[in-house]
Amino acid sequence: MAPGILDIEQALLLLELEPPFEQRDVQLARRRQAKRWHPDLAPPGKQLEHERHLKAINEAADQLERLAEGSRGGKVSRNAVKVSAAAARAARAEAGRKAYEEEQRRRAEAADRQANDPFGSRVPDHSVVHRYARCLSYPEWGVGSVTGIYFTGDDLNTQQWARVKFQLGVRTVPAGSLQFVDFSKPDPGADRVQRFVTAAQHAMAEGDFALAAQRLIYARDAEPRNAAVLRLMTLAFWNAGNLDAAARSVRDWARVETDRATPHRFASRIYEDMRALELAAEAADRAAALAPADAATFERVGRLRLRLHDRAAALRALEQARRLGPTAEGLLDLALAYQLVGDLGAEVTAAEQATLLDPEHPGAWSRYAHALARTDRVTDAIAASERAIALAPDDEVADLLERLRALAPRELGTAGAPAAA
Repeated sequence: MAPGILDIEQALLLLELEPPFEQRDVQLARRRQAKRWHPDLAPPGKQLEHERHLKAINEAADQLERLAEGSRGGKVSRNAVKVSAAAARAARAEAGRKAYEEEQRRRAEAADRQANDPFGSRVPDHSVVHRYARCLSYPEWGVGSVTGIYFTGDDLNTQQWARVKFQLGVRTVPAGSLQFVDFSKPDPGADRVQRFVTAAQHAMAEGDFALAAQRLIYARDAEPRNAAVLRLMTLAFWNAGNLDAAARSVRDWARVETDRATPHRFASRIYEDMRALELAAEAADRAAALAPADAATFERVGRLRLRLHDRAAALRALEQARRLGPTAEGLLDLALAYQLVGDLGAEVTAAEQATLLDPEHPGAWSRYAHALARTDRVTDAIAASERAIALAPDDEVADLLERLRALAPRELGTAGAPAAA
């Protein structure tokens, strides 16, 4: 097929034919077009255009004649034309897709060379004694082949670079970041762990937690029971938002450090993010058992048990937290737990302790005001409401204060009635 002819439909248009057609129809059409576009009939200066057009007509006619010869009965139907044209369009589309992908690949390679291989056209400044090395900053690149050492800068500020060919492409890296490889000696597992842990810490410092987690997987594979690696991997997966992987990592960590509460604390928070509250509470219970003097751990147990509607367990944990080292938040959770079980006196006491522990906590004063409002201490409730609003305006507390002030005159009037009589 001629380069200018796209498919059988174009050939028919060129010969001014309509399907169905047979070989005789093509021959007659060729003659008509030859008489019309013969170079001898061309206007001055247009002979070349007529020659090129007549050549395309002849190639199109040859194509159609071959198609007619191979057709059943020597005739090409309209449907056969449609099928052939569709196949040609599909072939053109596939060829276009491959050409586009090849062009994109070449552009990507060119961009990669421009970004990572600035010394590609420059003769090395220094010969290479050790040929193979890995980059300690990016150990996942594997072992690369050092093709040259280069220098930039002046005598006072000289920078040494290495051009290294890795599997993913050529990279130009600071020569000081390379570790040369001696294949005659085995690579100790501890060295591999340290390489990947260092690289993971760099990635975490840059906020790329997914990359850090991938590097730590390599470190974990080198030493599966390294607690420091498992801890970092848990953090990386958790910060990357991969909660399932974080949960698996923290379970491995807890199996290694069986006597420490820290992995169970992390597990509790990860399970809570996964909305697996029962698992989160169980992990918090294990942490509390391993750290019986940690008030914060018992506070967490209490909050999770409250969310699971286990009021008795929540009260036990929150009371233990109060004995060990109360916080305003823990006391407010304790006040809520007592409210749920209907112990108003204990609720008021816990809320009051929260205000004494943190006098600038608006939530503590709000909780204290609402608890007092359910007692006969209206004046104290008014004072607590005013304090809460002064610290942080709150419509709900303002409504409570308005109701309490409406009650206060009636109390004073009742108390003063005997004296007036």
